[in-house]
Amino acid sequence: MEADAAPSRFITTPIRAAWTAGRDALARAARLALDIALPTLCVSCREPVDGEGVCASCWARLSFIERPYCPRLGIPFVYDPGPDMLSMEAIASPPAYQRARAAVRYDDVARTLVHALKYQDRTDLAPAMGRWMARAGGELLTGADMLVPVPLHWRRAWRRRYNQSGALARIIERQSGVKVRGDVLRRVRATEQQIGLSRAQRATNVQGAFQVSPDRQAEVQGRRVVLIDDVLTSGATLDACARALLRAKAAQVDVLVFARVVEVR
Repeated sequence: MEADAAPSRFITTPIRAAWTAGRDALARAARLALDIALPTLCVSCREPVDGEGVCASCWARLSFIERPYCPRLGIPFVYDPGPDMLSMEAIASPPAYQRARAAVRYDDVARTLVHALKYQDRTDLAPAMGRWMARAGGELLTGADMLVPVPLHWRRAWRRRYNQSGALARIIERQSGVKVRGDVLRRVRATEQQIGLSRAQRATNVQGAFQVSPDRQAEVQGRRVVLIDDVLTSGATLDACARALLRAKAAQVDVLVFARVVEVR
């Protein structure tokens, strides 16, 4: 036996498990010590803040979506056009999903929150964002059978280490009691990033990218599903997910996101 052989080859499973648990405990202790030593900063303006990452000033700058809005797409109206009046987008290009709701407009502060959650490991932002989503989507969650987060392809999930849509869905589960089913929908084809693509290119990019797991189709059939994602831009990804769920005979698919792009007219 060579003297410099890797010792990890000879570590038993119980010892490896104990070593991993100890390493994780040290990492948690280090994070706690850092939190005590340094103040929490607002994710948007970097000022010290007490709470969940957004100071009172930046919170006030978030543009929460309230009624009146399109009953189909949740797009806010400038004025109240009356009950059941649809937006031009809902009339011209109705999506596969039935209804969409968002907590806030996708403005500068909302973009910063989304990017921090998605790309900077700021999972501490998920509780506040998820609670705002649960409030905005109350009518969708009433009577819903399951929450389905938009899945990542396994390679992207491996690089990011977590799915931000799943993190938000778990908070909404606690708020609403509707169970998260992260094993129902799969992304079966890797796709390009949607950023920078036109509306038509986005739709082509995600076409056929999602599929209900064959062994989960019976659980979807006849059920009301609420898709969970962080941002609704063109709606192409969510539309592709909804089509996959409807092919599996879901009774209805609605969409709940943290932020949605609202075109200024």
